[in-house]
Amino acid sequence: MRKFVSALLLLITITTYGQVGNSDAEHAAYGILSRILPKHITSFAFKEITASENKDIFEIENGTSGKIIISGNSAVAMASGLDWYLKNYCHAQISLNYNQLNLPERLPRLTSKIIKETPFDYRYLFNYCTYGYTMPWWNWDKWEDMIDYMALKGVNMPLAMIGQEAVWQEVFKDLGMGQRQIDDFFVGPAHLPWGWMGNIDGMGGPLPQNWIEQRKQLQLKILKRMRSLGMKPVLQAFTGHVPQALKELYPDANIFQIEDWAGVEGTYFLDPTDELFQKIGTAFIKKQTEFYGTDHLYDADCFIEVDPPSKDPEFLKQVSESVYSSMAQADPKATWVLQGWFFFFRQQFWTKERGEAFLNGIPKNKALVLDLYGEKNPTWNKTDSFFGQPWIWNVICNEDQKVNMSGDLEEMQRQFQVAFTSEIDNNLKGIGVIPEGLGYNPIVQDFIFEKAWNTERVNVKQWVENYAAVRYGTKNQSIKEAWKLLEESVYGRTRTMWSPLITTPRLMIFEAGSEEDIRHVRKDFKITEEDPFAWDFDVYKLAKAGNFLLDAADELQAVETYNFDVTNVYRELLFSLTHKYINDLSVSYQEKDLQRLNKSALHLFKLLDDLEAITGTNENFLLGTWLEDAKSWGATSEEKSYYEWNARTIITIWQPYPEGGLRDYAGKQWNGLFSGYYKPRWELFVNYLKKSLTMGMDFDSKAFDAEVRKMDYKWTRSHQIYPTAPMGKTIDVARRLQTEYAHLFKK
Repeated sequence: MRKFVSALLLLITITTYGQVGNSDAEHAAYGILSRILPKHITSFAFKEITASENKDIFEIENGTSGKIIISGNSAVAMASGLDWYLKNYCHAQISLNYNQLNLPERLPRLTSKIIKETPFDYRYLFNYCTYGYTMPWWNWDKWEDMIDYMALKGVNMPLAMIGQEAVWQEVFKDLGMGQRQIDDFFVGPAHLPWGWMGNIDGMGGPLPQNWIEQRKQLQLKILKRMRSLGMKPVLQAFTGHVPQALKELYPDANIFQIEDWAGVEGTYFLDPTDELFQKIGTAFIKKQTEFYGTDHLYDADCFIEVDPPSKDPEFLKQVSESVYSSMAQADPKATWVLQGWFFFFRQQFWTKERGEAFLNGIPKNKALVLDLYGEKNPTWNKTDSFFGQPWIWNVICNEDQKVNMSGDLEEMQRQFQVAFTSEIDNNLKGIGVIPEGLGYNPIVQDFIFEKAWNTERVNVKQWVENYAAVRYGTKNQSIKEAWKLLEESVYGRTRTMWSPLITTPRLMIFEAGSEEDIRHVRKDFKITEEDPFAWDFDVYKLAKAGNFLLDAADELQAVETYNFDVTNVYRELLFSLTHKYINDLSVSYQEKDLQRLNKSALHLFKLLDDLEAITGTNENFLLGTWLEDAKSWGATSEEKSYYEWNARTIITIWQPYPEGGLRDYAGKQWNGLFSGYYKPRWELFVNYLKKSLTMGMDFDSKAFDAEVRKMDYKWTRSHQIYPTAPMGKTIDVARRLQTEYAHLFKK
């Protein structure tokens, strides 16, 4: 309905005042305005201008009759100017999840003309994994909102991976494969990113033909809108990952099986130096261009989390030469976009000699390397700035769409400044955000993308204070204090840890720390009297931040951004008790104190119930929405059931069989999961502990593991309906939690 009203208002404006936007770019900018501020369609004027030195630019100035004139060399530039004006002059905010657009009755006038030019050719967004953990079920309405957000933040280089299956299906058929062989290769909808990256084959498949056709149509709409705004979407290129069946059809081709990935049998790759590689790579890009057009940017990550079959630098150079050649034969203007993650994740393999050989196999300035982990472990400064190839500085911030509050803004700025001051005159060409999931730390995206237009070092504390003011449209002192404490606590850590609460239950006593894998390195955590929480931030400060937020409830109770943040803060606050409660349970069992065990279990179960309650008050934390969105893609009851199964699997056991190495990796703190998935596991675990103590026998870990895995798998195949609408008022639930848990957060 909102989209219809916006379009109608735009049509009325055109009819009444004449053509809105003489150029396509101007018209596209007005389209964004009509969708986000339909009542202000006549308050702004957009004007396309020519950029100097091919750098995006916007200008803002006063017009006649109270209008604000925003000029730019593209619709993205003009949208960025609109966002800049709204934030800095109207104290409004465009952000993920919700916007705060309570504008003054009369638009503020400028004291002088504003001119902003970005030094970056590219502003990048998305990770392959985002398409599995956040966006697999998005329809056009969600994508339209996301594309508007991207334009307003200046993004002009989004990864656009939807609809590949339609291209591959045609290419494989042309290679002689049958439909059954293709079905055995394609993975399930939410698992598609790992199929694209060559990690898995067939998992969660086969894909319904209806999915393939729908996604093709969605991709056409997405690309049309992105390009109308001046964006250059990144499409796919051939990495060498092929179906096993191709070995039978082409027995002379050098097709080999690579090493296992996350406990999954290795997939099959075609040697890039084989002539068949050129044939397939060129055919894919030609067919993709036929379907979707091209902006000459192609992503191909041949060795994202696995090593090549040879350490020989000459071989590695031949690999990159061949991969690029397969692109260039189909598109002489091709630029290869590749993630630099493997230089960090597989750093023992990728010595400087091998890395230089690989990147030097690509013609100079025909590659764009994405440095993923710029906020903590950048790679540009360990590879001689990617050996002279152009690159883009990114933050990853979030893995597997963790539902958390994290992102060290000070460290992000420090790392950015080092890279920018060292490399902007060399081969640094862009800035971006490349998270595995989106939605729970909008401040990070807003902070990073602002640097596309303002590269100067900012006072982070002052920036956060200003951010809070525009986020809610208030200068409330309590809000200022709340966000000061958030910046000093959760937004002072680079990333968060996995929690034992949403993983398979285990006895865990926090006497000494442990190390996770390379993605999740922990410090040592120990529960003490001074720190009873054993988390990587000051929990007491977070509790005070929650109190300050609630002090502003009377003023802000109707503001969507405020209610989202209250939900998120109190969810994070309760979650900070998980180590303490699991430690209490574990110690009581170790000491064979059944009475204390029962008491500890009740505390843990209540915590799970309260997490269910607070997450149930906001639509962004509902399992039911995820499941219903998945089912909405189905045309038949069988298809709906299939999509629901896939949606349940990716966020729980990940690999769709009882035993698997990635279970709980993408665990979510969502309403529905706390009650339907996590709590039953803990109840089963506690029953095993009680049985052990009452019968004087050892805890039967093998029996428990077998039973809990059976229970987990059964849940992924079930069809229980979960709420899709919020239940209760966020403020009311948060106030109850504030009262009931206050004693735990007093020093």
